[in-house]
Amino acid sequence: MAARAPGGYGPPAVFKAVPVHLLLLLVACATPRPSAPGSATAAAEARPAPAPALPPPPLEDLEQGLEAPSSLQRLDFRGGEPQVPIRLMEGRSEVTFLPRGRMRLHFGGPANKVLEAPAGTPWKVRVTQGQPAVLTARVQLGEFRFADKAGLAEAQEAWQARGLFVRVHVLGALYGIAGKVIDNRRYLLLEEEARTPPKGLERQAELLRQFGVQTALFEEVHTPSRGILEVRDGSGTVVGLAQDSLRAETREGAGFDVRRVEHSVGYDNHGFEDRSFRGALHFTVDRFGTLAVVNEVRLEELLKGLVPAEIFARAHMEALKAQAVTARGEVLAKVGTKHLGDPYLLCSEQHCAVYRGRSGEAASTNAAVDATRGEALFAQDGRLVDSVYSAVCGGHTEDNDVVWGGPPDPNLRGRPDLLEPSEAVPTPAALDDFLVDADMPAACQRSSFAQPSKFRWERRFTAAQVNALTEKLGIGPVQAMNLSERGVSGRARVLTISGERGATQVRGELNIRRLFGMLNSSMALVEAARDDDGRPRSWTFRGGGWGHGVGMCQTGAIGRAEAGHSYRDILRHYYNGAEVTPIY
Repeated sequence: MAARAPGGYGPPAVFKAVPVHLLLLLVACATPRPSAPGSATAAAEARPAPAPALPPPPLEDLEQGLEAPSSLQRLDFRGGEPQVPIRLMEGRSEVTFLPRGRMRLHFGGPANKVLEAPAGTPWKVRVTQGQPAVLTARVQLGEFRFADKAGLAEAQEAWQARGLFVRVHVLGALYGIAGKVIDNRRYLLLEEEARTPPKGLERQAELLRQFGVQTALFEEVHTPSRGILEVRDGSGTVVGLAQDSLRAETREGAGFDVRRVEHSVGYDNHGFEDRSFRGALHFTVDRFGTLAVVNEVRLEELLKGLVPAEIFARAHMEALKAQAVTARGEVLAKVGTKHLGDPYLLCSEQHCAVYRGRSGEAASTNAAVDATRGEALFAQDGRLVDSVYSAVCGGHTEDNDVVWGGPPDPNLRGRPDLLEPSEAVPTPAALDDFLVDADMPAACQRSSFAQPSKFRWERRFTAAQVNALTEKLGIGPVQAMNLSERGVSGRARVLTISGERGATQVRGELNIRRLFGMLNSSMALVEAARDDDGRPRSWTFRGGGWGHGVGMCQTGAIGRAEAGHSYRDILRHYYNGAEVTPIY
């Protein structure tokens, strides 16, 4: 959300030209005088308080008349370039931050109080009286591209035949930037009954046992979270309160340093790190009734802190440019599809986009972002291409419908990723031979950043490990497994598993990989080693590639750049003729 224009709640009360030790007290205590009628820039001037300064009034007095701000779940296009609210962390009781330039802290409320403070001064924000949001959840039975009305109707009929009441929900948005159409709408097929999130999880497990189907939860906010945000200066003095959210900005976008930013939640490298960010900060009450820190940042600045986390910053410049263009399109494509129950659009983790702000920037990727400013991929019909990408395609990319279902996307067609056409290279139709050939002229194999263990790999599980991983399927000790319904790259979308108590199928490339603790890819063969009685002792997956394989192969893009291809040529190859077009 962009800065609220003067007059959003009436002209802001700006305190200026006051000694800092008096300024803090005035923000908490002063009542602004009415501004001149019709003056968009009018501000109530605070009068210096006599020394010694009085202590701040009781908190219950400060809390009266606080007003909640507007939503952070939207892009702001003021100035032409989108500004994106991205969550830096949440679930905190208190956060310390320092402005890198002169700061204005907007408290909102009827008086729309504003605190001004110099650069480098530490501030703390904490939540008091936090109340978590009340959420409802529906089981998400399927997701369909907006053009796939036939697939949606077929799924509706199938679930209704199983005795379920269902409803259809449209996710995403249709909007335009500089005459270009951004349309990321899709259909969700939901179970009709709304439950609490814990009951929703129980219902998911029940459907898995009954039908062998992996589902998701679609959450909606029934009652928003609430809380009072308390602002303290470096000495610990309370200088003001805000209802639910407050906004901090610096002159000329100097940005902020934020202490102990939590990162990589749920991963081995989980930790805390002091980080620096461009743009503005919002402090808001999250769904848990605790504190979330949201960075409102221009899209180009967001990309500068994001692209180095997606690709090697030392890679060839043309590959970095290709990554900048695809990442820009990916951010725009995710608008309105993530974190619908949260007070932000995106998170800064793997779930959305790994983003470290200014702390994660590199000169090379900054140059790539600047060189491609405002550029994204568009199809011949003028619509934004869903510019997905994966780490290593393994020598062949995949069709989108094989990996995610729905209708084929003409810009996401799987194709060989060979730098030199060669009849000697086997195709994935003969997957065993294709996986044995580790020396083919594939772009992701020839890249100077190629890792042989990601191009071709093996992963072994004991029989006991497989039985534990598949226990929730209710089929008993596994006796046979088979991967089938393969796409053009050899990636499978169905795993058939037979056990001592029955058989089932796991459908979906990602569901197959997740079942086994995130297999590198589903471009794989699975084989059993058996004892003399024919019982499995172990299972070995032998495969190629790292990731889903749809769209751009990131390591392949580096290989192509090193072979002399421009970023536009690289993107035309991976997105089947899509063209790079400026949108601002």
